[in-house]
Amino acid sequence: MSICVIRGKNKNTMSLFNEVLNAKKQLENVVAATPLTQNLNLSDEFKSTILLKREDLQIVRSYKIRGAYNKISSLNEKEKANGIVCASAGNHAQGVAYSCNLLKINGKIYMPKTTPKQKVKQVQLFGKKFVEIVLTGDTFDDAYASATADAIKNHKTFIHPFDDEKVIAGQGTVGLEILENCKEPIDYVFVPIGGGGLASGLSEVFRHLSPNTKIIGVEPKGAPSMKTSIEENKNTPLKTIDKFVDGAAVKQVGDKTFEICRYNLEDIILVPEGKVCTTILRLYNEEAMVVEPAGALTIAALDFYKDKIKGKNVVCIVSGSNNDIERTAEIKERSLLYEGLMHYFMIQFPQRPGALKEFVNNILGPDDDITYFQFAKKNSREKGSVVVGLELKNKKDIMPIKLKMTQNGFEFQYLNDNQDLFTQLIG
Repeated sequence: MSICVIRGKNKNTMSLFNEVLNAKKQLENVVAATPLTQNLNLSDEFKSTILLKREDLQIVRSYKIRGAYNKISSLNEKEKANGIVCASAGNHAQGVAYSCNLLKINGKIYMPKTTPKQKVKQVQLFGKKFVEIVLTGDTFDDAYASATADAIKNHKTFIHPFDDEKVIAGQGTVGLEILENCKEPIDYVFVPIGGGGLASGLSEVFRHLSPNTKIIGVEPKGAPSMKTSIEENKNTPLKTIDKFVDGAAVKQVGDKTFEICRYNLEDIILVPEGKVCTTILRLYNEEAMVVEPAGALTIAALDFYKDKIKGKNVVCIVSGSNNDIERTAEIKERSLLYEGLMHYFMIQFPQRPGALKEFVNNILGPDDDITYFQFAKKNSREKGSVVVGLELKNKKDIMPIKLKMTQNGFEFQYLNDNQDLFTQLIG
C-alpha cells in the first residue's frame, strides 16, 4: 500500500542542511558511525544490492541519541542549569537520558505507567543520577501533557522527540554517514516514519548531496499519520492508532517534519503489523539480528517495491533494537495471523463425551495443531460455545477445515474476519 507524494521546493532547505553539517561536528566522538553492510540474503531475494544502515547498534540501540544530544548540547548555560524535560515511552527517553549523563545536565523524563519495566530500567541505566523518571498516565499523550506543563511551570527546556530543528538535524547525520560509506550511487533509501524527524533530516541530506535518490517513507498500517496528513494537505491527527509498532506509531506528526516530508519523500508505504512481525522473526532466525518493530519496518517494506528495486542499490534504515522479550508471543501470533497460519473460531461443541475427540479426528489434519481452547459460555445443556485457535502448516488447509466442520455438523463463527469479536474474546 503506498501513495505518491508531490515533490516540490522546501523554502528552508539550505538552512536545515547546514544544521545537519553542524550536527555532524557536534556528534563526533559521541555517537557511533554505525555500519552500512550488504545483506546477502535480502540482496539475493530481491535481485538487488540491499544495504542495511545498522542504527540498532548505537549505544542506546537506536538513532535517537543523535537528535537528543544535538539538541541538548546546543542549550545555553542558563538553559542547561535549569534542566530539561521530555516525554517518551522508549527510544527518545534513552537518548535523552544518555545525553544528560554525558553533559552532566539534570533531566526529568515522563513516561506512561504502562511502559515496560525493562525500558524504565534502561533509561535509568543510561541517565544514572542525572535523570528522574516520572511514570504518569496510561498513554504517551498523558506523559507529554505532564512534561510540557512541567517545562512551562519550572522554566525548563522541553526536548521534543521529533518536531525540533536541532533534533531533525541530529537525525539527519544518518544520511551523511550513508553517503560517506557507499561508493556506488544509491537508487532508493527506505526510512521509517514515526513523528518524521529521521525522515526529514535524512531526506534533506539526500536532496542536496544525492538528489536522484528516491526516499521512500515507511509507516505501520495501523498508524498512517504522515500519509494521512499528506493526503489531506495539512497536518492531521489520527483519532486512533495501533500502538504495536511503538517506535513509529504516533497520532500526529510534527508541523516541521510534515512540511519537509511532504516535499522530500518520493512515496510512503504502509506495512501491516503482521508483516512487520514476520520480518522480526526472520531477521532473528536468519541473521541473528534482534530488532524492534520499528526497526523491521523498512525491510518489511521491500516486498511492496520488489519490482521497482530489482537491479538497484537500496538502503534500509534499521532504526532500533529495543525489543521487549515479553512481546515474543504476541509477535509470533501476529506473524502467523498475517501469514494465514493461525485461525480462531467460536464453535458450538456438543456437551457430551467424545465431542473433542471427534473434532480432532474428523476435522483436523495430521499437521494441524490446537493452540487455544477456551469455553466462552454455556448456552444450553446440549451445546457450549468454545473458542478454538488452530495453527496450520499450510495456509491452504483452512478451507478444507471449514468445509469438514460444516459437513460434520459443527456450527462455527470465524473470528479472524470479525475484529471486534476477536479482540473481545482473544485480546
